[in-house]
Amino acid sequence: LGERDCSIQRRHQKVVEEAPSAFVDDALRAQMGEAAVRAARSCDYVGAGTVEFLVDSERRFYFLEMNTRLQVEHPVTELITGVDLVDWQLRIAAGEPLPLSQDEIAYDGHAIEVRLYAEDPSAGFMPQTGTIRHWGHPEGEGMRVDSGICTGSVVSPHYDPMLAKLIAWGRDRGEALRRVLRLVEGTHLLGVVNNKDFLRAALSEPVFERGEATT
Repeated sequence: LGERDCSIQRRHQKVVEEAPSAFVDDALRAQMGEAAVRAARSCDYVGAGTVEFLVDSERRFYFLEMNTRLQVEHPVTELITGVDLVDWQLRIAAGEPLPLSQDEIAYDGHAIEVRLYAEDPSAGFMPQTGTIRHWGHPEGEGMRVDSGICTGSVVSPHYDPMLAKLIAWGRDRGEALRRVLRLVEGTHLLGVVNNKDFLRAALSEPVFERGEATT
C-alpha cells in the first residue's frame, strides 16, 4: 500500500507522517515494496503489518524492523488509497482473501498527519497531565481527526500522552500541507500543556515545505 514518510521525530518517535514520501520515486517505491513482501513471506506472516526502512541520501534503504500490526499513522495510507485498513485487518484475521489485488491498488493525492500530544516541548517533550477544559477542532473538506478525548477528560500519567491525530488530504502535497496547517491552527486544547505550537512550527519550516526534512 505504498510508503509513509515519518522523518519528523522527537525522542526518536514519530510526530509528523505523510504519504506518499516527497523523497521516494517510483523505482525506490517498487524496490521497497518488494523487500517488504519478501520479509513477510519469509516468515509466513498473515495479517496487517508495517515494514520500516531507513533511507539514505543516495536512496539506498536498510531494513529496520517489522511491526505486526497497523500503526498510528495508518490514516494517511487510508486517505490516499481509499482502503479501510481496520476493516481489511479484521477480514484477514477471519480468513478472508484480500479485497483487492496488488495491481488494483492506486494512489490519489497526498495526506499528512500530526500527533497532538500532552507534552511540553520546552521541557524536553516531557509528558503532561491534567483536565481538558476545552477541546475543539475545525471540520472541512479533506480534514480528519481521530481522538479519544472530550472537554472534561482527565489526562493521567498511566497512558501514552498522545491525545489526537490531526490528518488532512489534498490533491497534492501543497494542498495537504495548507489544510493540515489550518487544522492545527484551528484546534483548541485548553487545560493541558501540549505540542500544538511545535507542530505548527514544524509544518511551517521551509525545509519541511520543500520535502527535504530528515531525522
